[in-house]
Amino acid sequence: MQDFWNDRFADKDFVYGKAPNDFFRQEIDKLSPGKLLLPADGEGRNAVYAAKNGWEVTAVDYSTSARQKALQLAKEFNTDINYELGNLAEHDFGVNRFDAAAFIYVHLPRSIISDVYQNVIRSLKTGGHIIVEVYSVNQLGRDSGGPKDKRVLYTEERLRNLLSGTKIHQLEETEIDLSEGKFHNGKAMVIRALATVL
Repeated sequence: MQDFWNDRFADKDFVYGKAPNDFFRQEIDKLSPGKLLLPADGEGRNAVYAAKNGWEVTAVDYSTSARQKALQLAKEFNTDINYELGNLAEHDFGVNRFDAAAFIYVHLPRSIISDVYQNVIRSLKTGGHIIVEVYSVNQLGRDSGGPKDKRVLYTEERLRNLLSGTKIHQLEETEIDLSEGKFHNGKAMVIRALATVL
């Protein structure tokens, strides 16, 4: 999979666009800036948006080509992000370190996803915020993006379990219109969640 993402992000264009994810932008704008963790942030569109709005951002991804483009984007917007190369399953996010985190289209094998979520939750301070937008299993059969493997897509129940140890304020499946570069385009079935760490 690492080779797949390196190849995809090697495209000269920003394949998911330069603008932040709409739900992420809407929710991060409601919070007071602090330290933000963005696992699997790819080309950095969300990281750069948050950084230019006062957040101290740490993005983590294992794609070297994604990191290169994210740093290029940060330079374009005259801002700074900390972009760490690492496998999410093995990465040390720290403990009680961040004020917020976001999982924006983070789709991982079932063998590791629970550990990744729990490690990110542990990295948040008490009261820390979590923002999630991911593809639902009901996205299968649509050509608006996302994995074609049901095992890495989400149900509301699965996401609720992954957010164990948090207070969930919103968790819903909804149909949205995506316009994020060439791979996220059209009507899509997603699950969105907001939670805080207890």
